[in-house]
Amino acid sequence: MVPTNRKYTQNDEWLLEENGQIKIGITDYAQHELGDIVFVDLPGIGDEFSAGDDFAVVESVKAAAEIYTQVTGKVVAVNEALSDQPDLLNQDAYNNYIAIFEGTIDGEVMSAEEYEAKIAK
Repeated sequence: MVPTNRKYTQNDEWLLEENGQIKIGITDYAQHELGDIVFVDLPGIGDEFSAGDDFAVVESVKAAAEIYTQVTGKVVAVNEALSDQPDLLNQDAYNNYIAIFEGTIDGEVMSAEEYEAKIAK
């Protein structure tokens, strides 16, 4: 079961709004599909993006996946721990964000229930 306090994307990212900021990470489904994650290319603090832009890359032993934002805004923090321990995304995808944005959710997102239906197919 996916956490119900977040929004989800077709590309298997999650968005969590807290205190006027939006954390973005990958779902447990995404990390499972990728396999052992070996590298995360983080965005720079202050970088600006529009909804639909790729802002990070997650590399695993199987593939490299671009991570997309559904937020129009700027990066205000990144999860530096992923630089040394990218496998934190495998261990706990929902408690390890990739970046925190200030901005607005402008892209297409779905509820937890809608996302669960998508990954059940």
